[in-house]
Amino acid sequence: MSSQETEELAPTPDSPGPVDVEQAEAALVEHYPRLVRIAYLVLPPSLGRNRRVLTAHALVQRSLPRRRASGAGAGAVPGARRADEDAVDPGYAFVRGEVLRQALVAGLPLRRRALPRRAQFPPLLPMVWGLRVFPRAGGADELALDQRLSALSGPARAAYVLRGLERQGDPEVLRVLGAAGVADPKGALAEADGVEAQYVLLESPEFDPCSLQARPTDLMRRRQHGRAALVAAVAVAVCGALLGLPGDGWGRNGAAAPSYARNPAAEAALDPGGLKRVGTADWRISTRTDFSVWPVRGGLTEDRALLRRALAVWARPGPAVRASATPGTPPGPPMGSPQLLFAGEVDANRVVIFHDGLRVVRYAEPVGDASGVALDFARTDGADAVGSAALVVSRAGGNVRYLTAPWVREAAVRDLLLPGKAPRVLTRDAAGVTEPIPSPVTAASCTRWSALQLRDGSGTRLLTDLGELAPARLTAGPPDRPADVTGAAALGQWARIACRLPALSSHGVRTVNSWAYATQRLPEGAGRAEWWCARAETWRGTGSRSLALFGAPGATGPAAPAARSEGTPACGPKDPRVLAGVVWQARSGQWYVLAAGSKDFASLTLSGGVKAREEGPLLAVKAAAGSRADLTGTLDDGRRVGALR
Repeated sequence: MSSQETEELAPTPDSPGPVDVEQAEAALVEHYPRLVRIAYLVLPPSLGRNRRVLTAHALVQRSLPRRRASGAGAGAVPGARRADEDAVDPGYAFVRGEVLRQALVAGLPLRRRALPRRAQFPPLLPMVWGLRVFPRAGGADELALDQRLSALSGPARAAYVLRGLERQGDPEVLRVLGAAGVADPKGALAEADGVEAQYVLLESPEFDPCSLQARPTDLMRRRQHGRAALVAAVAVAVCGALLGLPGDGWGRNGAAAPSYARNPAAEAALDPGGLKRVGTADWRISTRTDFSVWPVRGGLTEDRALLRRALAVWARPGPAVRASATPGTPPGPPMGSPQLLFAGEVDANRVVIFHDGLRVVRYAEPVGDASGVALDFARTDGADAVGSAALVVSRAGGNVRYLTAPWVREAAVRDLLLPGKAPRVLTRDAAGVTEPIPSPVTAASCTRWSALQLRDGSGTRLLTDLGELAPARLTAGPPDRPADVTGAAALGQWARIACRLPALSSHGVRTVNSWAYATQRLPEGAGRAEWWCARAETWRGTGSRSLALFGAPGATGPAAPAARSEGTPACGPKDPRVLAGVVWQARSGQWYVLAAGSKDFASLTLSGGVKAREEGPLLAVKAAAGSRADLTGTLDDGRRVGALR
């Protein structure tokens, strides 16, 4: 997009509009390398390059807002940015401000009479053992610049970085420094003026804490510490063996907590011999096609010790177990003997997957290691043939493997961002486990989106990983008749929407439907814009999310968010209508309020800072920079409804 035209405007951190957690997280993931570089440059060089690198990563990773922001006013259309503000995403602006604030605090000296702040301590995470990491060495110019920056105060370094790396003018630098807690922004700016403006060097590998070199630490000192650690480990092992000898210690039940009650029914549910096992061909003759007819698979299905540990940890997860559950999923013990779906070794882990009618439960323990046990719960009640077509069996190294249903005939991977590229067929082992594919939820940036394409006897489905055990099904079309994503039009639509899916991750999502609800001819002959609505339905039935998106003509990147709502029926099968608006700037510099509703809107009305009324479901009126307006619409039956919010 050129600098003369803006698709969508959203409030900066000091404007009335709030910043949502998902919006900030999406900005952090997309701009992670740049944010870490900013933190690294602002941190004091006296920390040393190794600690400076780790601290920079730690500051960025804990810069999300603590709470979900409350919604703005009903149907509010975001206002335009002021002339002295940077045209950046509000989520990015918020995270960048938090990074700057923490980096400046980290550079403050510790004082006896003042409580130390979190940023002043060495970071707990990320952690590197046995290695020293540091950016790649630059040339003489980079070294000289680093020495000159080290002589500046923290606020002055921040001012230099905002000028050079973020390309900000002095008014915006002063505003951002003030928001970050700098007492004298003008003084910091004046101090930064004393350093020669070699801004292009800030982009060099010398200041890139994401592209690192590694060297060993002091090996002699490590050997001495290793001997001491060995003695302590032997003592712990002896004590653990003594604790595991009598009674019901954790030696037999793995990482499970101690049993606190004797109940015959509960004890029977933990007996591996009582697990339900479905035969290999039962699904072919069953009247149901869901998890209840999945055959038991995997190479460890007869490992009674493993199955006992998995059941015991499920019933009583100990404090060392990393447990997770999708929203609305009860994490309690099994309600009777569950069904065994899978038990096998995948990516250096022993994995066991159960199903109890309501939930799918995944237990994983590292091979040859008693620590690091994980227990995941996902609600899957009411799953049909598509909803039970695949489960996540492993996540490792940024990749994901799926366990596919026995009725899946072919599995492939498709990049949603390249709709014209043919999918690549995935190999599966005898148990139905796919080869690893990149997980989009763990990627540092949205340069590709790997979706799982499955073909069964009735058609082709598209699923995607959203960070949960059950992948979400993707569909396209009107909310009352969504269809699987197969045609060129649906694939092209998802190419513009896929990068907005992280806002829906870890929410217990069952399906996501995209709907092209309006097309609008823009003023001044700027072409035709597309309006989409993406709606995520959950397994629990509540907590659905709707996201209205605006696609400017000629743009190829992700569509711009126009509105977001949670728990509303809009854009869904029970209320298949949607209304949203944005502020848009034409190439001439003129600002416009654009709005679009689904076809059942008879008229649209703006009130507040901009007053206008248009017949039909589309609206485009001139507006002054910085103005705000409330958007409402009148349906064909005379009812008035507000914009999506």
